[in-house]
Amino acid sequence: MSEGTIPLEDAKARSCVAKILNRLGPGLITGASDDDPSGIGTYSQAGAQLGFGIGWTMLLTFPLMAAIQEISARIGRTTGHGIAGNLCRHYPTWLLQSIVMLLFVANTINIGADLSAMADTAKLLIGGPSFFYVAVFTAICVGGIVFVQYDRYTRILKWMTPSLFSYVAVLFCIHVPWGEVVTGTLIPQITWSKEFFTTLLAIFGTTISPYLFFWQSSQEVEEVRTVPERKPLVRAPKQALDAFARIRTDTVVGMALSNIIALAIMVATAATLKKAGITNIETSSQAAAALRPLAGDSAFVIFALGILGTGLLAVPVLAGSAAYAIGEARKWPVGLSRKPKKAVAFYLTLAVAAVVGMAISFSPVDPIQALYWTAVINGIVAVPLMIVMMLMAAETRVMGKFTITRWLHWLGWASTAVMAACATGMIITTLA
Repeated sequence: MSEGTIPLEDAKARSCVAKILNRLGPGLITGASDDDPSGIGTYSQAGAQLGFGIGWTMLLTFPLMAAIQEISARIGRTTGHGIAGNLCRHYPTWLLQSIVMLLFVANTINIGADLSAMADTAKLLIGGPSFFYVAVFTAICVGGIVFVQYDRYTRILKWMTPSLFSYVAVLFCIHVPWGEVVTGTLIPQITWSKEFFTTLLAIFGTTISPYLFFWQSSQEVEEVRTVPERKPLVRAPKQALDAFARIRTDTVVGMALSNIIALAIMVATAATLKKAGITNIETSSQAAAALRPLAGDSAFVIFALGILGTGLLAVPVLAGSAAYAIGEARKWPVGLSRKPKKAVAFYLTLAVAAVVGMAISFSPVDPIQALYWTAVINGIVAVPLMIVMMLMAAETRVMGKFTITRWLHWLGWASTAVMAACATGMIITTLA
């Protein structure tokens, strides 16, 4: 074999990997953005408070999360409209407006909490004032999503997803009792206490969130708009087989990544903070700071860098999903693939969401209480939205002949039922 020649087996393997990577996009980015700094705080608290015995939740949430996200993606790819666009066309205006406004409120609070966590983490790493980092991170996120060309920006988001593996790397910097991890992951351990159920509700509210539905559905619409040969499936039914296969691969990989990283965070904090008796972790930056004396500088730096990476990924998704929802509800020209001057209201809404989030991070509002109320709002929004999505996905007037059936149908309703139980639990906990 001559020097520089690639063996046939290696060439085939690279070709196979390239094909898989090309099929990943909206689902991968959606799954990765779910592990935002606020989510990291939730998973850190779960691991620190409940130890390895909470890992089983990731096996439960994975199929439910994957099913509802695949349904979201199918709605966008089939109809050529996002969730809000279909609500606007087929359902009462009051329902559309209620969901969209609550989503905007929840997203902006979440953005503020994420920016605060990122700023606090940057301060831990290199020092300096938090308010400066909040402004810088806001400018980076808004500037990138507004001024960078769509296909290039989505590639940036896609290639930022490996930053999540920093939490897997942390596991190699600490001692992990893997026997306890396996037991806690495979065998549900339930503690009948208010703290346990509050944490359980927070986990479900973090992994299954309305902004993820809007984002993935709208990104499928963007793919239809930017790829000339693609058309909405109601108009191009021959594309359905390949489209649904791609969506399933993309979604399953994205949600699997999300749940694996969440489990890694739980394991890391259970093996360090829980073992040391530190059970009250309220933010991701607190988790990073607490890790330092217990697990060393390497684990601290890796964990902290992961917070920054996931924040830079999640904030644009949160702002973007709010802009898609409001823009479609108002019937504005929407889409990151459009030039700013062609979709002024859409981009202005996106920027306003980020700036309001930044303002929240500067305000005296307690970020922990803000996050709690975000989870409550998300729970309230998620249930009626998921019910409508399930009805929408089963209606021929919306989906044509591509209505969902069988296992996807039942998993979607199971996910809706679980979120209804979570929302009820959140309300009871709040009123108690």
